Amino acid sequence: MPTPPVYLDHNATTPLDPRVGEAMAPWLGARHGNPSSVHAFGRAARAAVEQARAQVAELVGGQPPEVVFTASGTEANNAVLLSAFAGAGGGGGGHLVISELEHPSIQAAADRLESLGVDVTRRRPGADGVVEAGSVAAALRPDTRLVCLMLANNELGTVQPVAEAASACRARGVPLLCDAVQAAGKLAIDAGALGADYLVVAAHKFNGPVGAAALWIREGAAFEPLILGGGQERRRRAGTENVAALVGFGACAALASEELDGRIERLSRLREGLEAGLAGIPEARLHCASSPRLPHTTHVAFPGLIGEELVVRLDLAGFAVSTGAACASGVVEPSRTLLAMGVEAAEALASIRISLGTTTDEAEIRRFLPVLEREVEALRSCP
Repeated sequence: MPTPPVYLDHNATTPLDPRVGEAMAPWLGARHGNPSSVHAFGRAARAAVEQARAQVAELVGGQPPEVVFTASGTEANNAVLLSAFAGAGGGGGGHLVISELEHPSIQAAADRLESLGVDVTRRRPGADGVVEAGSVAAALRPDTRLVCLMLANNELGTVQPVAEAASACRARGVPLLCDAVQAAGKLAIDAGALGADYLVVAAHKFNGPVGAAALWIREGAAFEPLILGGGQERRRRAGTENVAALVGFGACAALASEELDGRIERLSRLREGLEAGLAGIPEARLHCASSPRLPHTTHVAFPGLIGEELVVRLDLAGFAVSTGAACASGVVEPSRTLLAMGVEAAEALASIRISLGTTTDEAEIRRFLPVLEREVEALRSCP
C-alpha cells in the first residue's frame, strides 16, 4: 500500500476537523432556512448563526454583537481599510500606517488607497521578524486614520507587539486593525486586552471551513460597510449568511477555545523536534528562531538552492510544504517579508515554510527529515 502524503502547509489552510464536519452536516442536508426569514425555518437558521457568533466572540475575547461575519479574512481587512478612508480620492486624503509584514489583503488595499491620494507609511521589521511598537508610534501623525499591525506573521510565525502599539495609538486617538487570522487557534486572543479596534480571524486556518471569517469591531469604533444591499449583520455586511459554514466556524472556535493549551504544548514539542532535525542539515538557516513565534511555524533557508524547486521535489516525494515567494508571470520573486527584514534576495529565494497542525504527528516529522535532507543534497549536486 502506498505511503500516504504528509501535509505540512497548515498556514495555507487546514483540514476540516471531523467534529466540525458533523456540526455542519445537517445544514448541508435536511436543515435549511434564510436567517432573515421570520418563519420557523428562518428562526432555526438565525439561532444557529447566533450560536456561532457567540462561540467566535468567546474565542477572541469579545461580545457577540461586536462580531461581524464575512466570507474571508481578505474581505474583512479590505472592509476596515476602505471604511477608514471612505473619502479617499474625493478629497479625503489622510494617513495610513502599516507594517511590511502584513498580509497581501492589507498591502494591496494600502497600495490602492495610496493611488487615490492617501499617504502611506510602511514600517519594516527588524532582523528578528518583529516590528517595534516604538517604530509604529513614531509614525503617527495628526492626520493618521488607521494603523495595521498583524498579530502573527503568516510566513515566519513571529508574534508582533500589538498591545504596545495599540496603547500608543489609543493615546493619540488612532484606531488599530489587527489581522489575527494566522494566530487564531494557536495563541490565546483577547481583543480587548490587545487594545485593537478591529480584529480579523478566519475559520479555515484552524480546522474550520473555507468561506467563513469574522471581523470583531470594538463597541463605538467607526465602520462603514463594504458590501451594501441588505440588513444582515446589523447592516454592517449585506448578504445572506452561509449558515453551514458559520455553524462550522462556531464549532471550530469552540474546539479551539477548549483545546488551546493542549494544542500549543503539542505543536511546540513537534516543532522543537523538527528544528532539531533541521539543525543537522548542512548550511540550513532557521529564520527568527529566537523570536516569539507561533508554536507550529518554521521558516528555513538552504543557501544555494531555489526554494520553489525544493517544494516541487518534496511534493513529488509526498510532502507538502510551501515558500513565501509569489509566482508571477512565470518568475519566482523573493518574499517581500524577508526582503523587508534585510534578508538577501538569494537567501529569500532559498527559503521554505514548514507549518504543522492538529493532524501532524511525530512519525510524519521523522519521515520528512531524511527526505528533506536527501532532496537538498540532490539539488545541491545538480550542475
